[in-house]
Amino acid sequence: MAEETELQENRQKDYVADNIQVLEGLEAVRKRPAMYIGDISGRGLHHLVYEVVDNSIDEALAGFANHIEVTILSDNSIKVVDNGRGIPVDMHEKMHKPALEVVLTVLHAGGKFDKGSYKVSGGLHGVGVSCVNALSDYLRAEIHRDGKIHMQEYAFGKPTCDLKVIGETDHTGTTIIFHPDASIFTETVYDYETLANRLRDLAYLNAGISLTLTDEREMDEKGNYRRDVFHSDEGLKQFVRYLDQGKEPLIDDIIHLNTMKNGVPVEVALTYNTSFSENIFSYVNNINTIEGGTHLTGFRRGLTTTLKKYADDNHLLDKLKIELSKEDFRDGLTAVVSVKVAEPQFEGQTKTKLGNNEVSGVVQTAVSEALRYYLEEHPKQARAIVDKVMLAAQARHAAYSARMKVQRKSPLSGGGLPGKLADCKSRDAVECELFLVEGDSAGGSAKQGRNPNYQAILPLRGKILNVEKALEHKVFESEEIVNMFKALGVTIGTEEDSKEPNMTKLRYHKIIIMTDADVDGAHIATLLMTFFYRKIRPIIENGYLYIATPPLYKCSTKGKNKIQEYAWDEQQVQRFVDTNCDGNRDKMVLQRYKGLGEMNPEQLWETTMDPENRMLKQVNLINAAEADRTFSILMGEEVGPRREFIEEHATYANIDA
Repeated sequence: MAEETELQENRQKDYVADNIQVLEGLEAVRKRPAMYIGDISGRGLHHLVYEVVDNSIDEALAGFANHIEVTILSDNSIKVVDNGRGIPVDMHEKMHKPALEVVLTVLHAGGKFDKGSYKVSGGLHGVGVSCVNALSDYLRAEIHRDGKIHMQEYAFGKPTCDLKVIGETDHTGTTIIFHPDASIFTETVYDYETLANRLRDLAYLNAGISLTLTDEREMDEKGNYRRDVFHSDEGLKQFVRYLDQGKEPLIDDIIHLNTMKNGVPVEVALTYNTSFSENIFSYVNNINTIEGGTHLTGFRRGLTTTLKKYADDNHLLDKLKIELSKEDFRDGLTAVVSVKVAEPQFEGQTKTKLGNNEVSGVVQTAVSEALRYYLEEHPKQARAIVDKVMLAAQARHAAYSARMKVQRKSPLSGGGLPGKLADCKSRDAVECELFLVEGDSAGGSAKQGRNPNYQAILPLRGKILNVEKALEHKVFESEEIVNMFKALGVTIGTEEDSKEPNMTKLRYHKIIIMTDADVDGAHIATLLMTFFYRKIRPIIENGYLYIATPPLYKCSTKGKNKIQEYAWDEQQVQRFVDTNCDGNRDKMVLQRYKGLGEMNPEQLWETTMDPENRMLKQVNLINAAEADRTFSILMGEEVGPRREFIEEHATYANIDA
């Protein structure tokens, strides 16, 4: 007892008032950056740009800007320029410092709280641009306002000089240049396509605004930087048309509404195609609400009830003997829902779900009115949509029957594992890995080379079914796909009216696609990614899907004392030559691996499976809308859009001959 009392006293001495740490100003952001921008990987890095651009978009929503320029500078800094009013530079009465400095250095400071300045805004928490400042080792703000150019510089969130006038100007606007702090972020290189996708979305969501993206790190043979201009006159109608490239249209029209209900601007565009996938993308104040919310609930209710009433009133469902589900009305649907809410209630700073209850009824009413009018005015298209709903119900019933047939033979819920699976010993899903390996030969090497404690191997024979084109019941007749479901422990729709995957018994938190480093291997990997995206998307959303990167070469010096290294690209080969062969390739033996089967188990472990040495690429959904469009173009029925996509991206692709 005496020892216990002494221990408690020591613990109390160790925890006193001096142990309470108070983080002032932007120190909290630097200490816990993920709390403010989501994470410190590539997603958080790009989020910094979105925060600055969103401020410029807010100026546009308020009617004071129509052009925004984003430039990736040669040193990987970002420059954002708008032609808005310019951030105020006069002295802040309470803070006794320029308003610009308050905005850039004080959390929860901004014009978004005063609805006289901004009626609608995406950046509502007042931490956006100040977070960018906190997480940058350099930031420069130039304000064109009142005929003068004002400038102030910062480092790590603190001003390095006073606000000063550096020139005169005849226009207004804000320029922010910042360089992300490499000590904070695990990734520090900006991806052009990621930024382009976000700016493209913003152009569609805000018709009439021009957004320009320039990359000064890339220059073509004519000396021009890579550059895109995003502008849309039709807004969401054009957005839906863009998203539906690669899909066969069911109706030629884009059903569009743009209205104001109870003070809430609502814009919706939708159409139907012949596929059986649902693609709805929702936005609040230009923020992509990837988890949906009340506006999405209202849209779905409005769509389902209006279509059902139209079909019943016109006796179009009289011959259908299957009970309809809500999902049947959304098969083949592509839609974008955008609302502008003055006081939105988001879940957290990352703003992924809307919670305002009043918005649900507003959107439902708007969608019901517009859709009812369209259906009455276009009976031919209305009949096509209802026929598609009935076809979806029949396909759902057939798919359910196919799933139940598989379960009766060998339960999909994990009770029976596929015979080809070499499972691991551990039952802790967090530490377990499943390798999906191309071919039995490579599968055999992988089984011998793996660590059986936590690594499982499932060999796949040839190219799996392309689920983008296949009817759903055909998916569950594919042996390779059924084997993956069994191995993963995932079930799909144990109830007939559900397609949602049940992830509760998922057996691995790392699923690694391991294919040959050639065109066929890339095709198999793409088919597998399409399967996960369309059928088990939570695996991608949770960050569980990876692609292995086996080496392309084995480099060896000639002679007795051989030096051997693996290389993943030509640059690494040349580095080996320069380091070990005096720059002379004749002194090197180069082995090119054309397939995983050419490696023995030890080599496969050492290069591709050993966590200490391997390189894995994580598959993620930074932009779900763009991912959906890309899968539809590359894996869908339409040839024309696929050809255009390949021609457009050929400059940036690596083609393996």
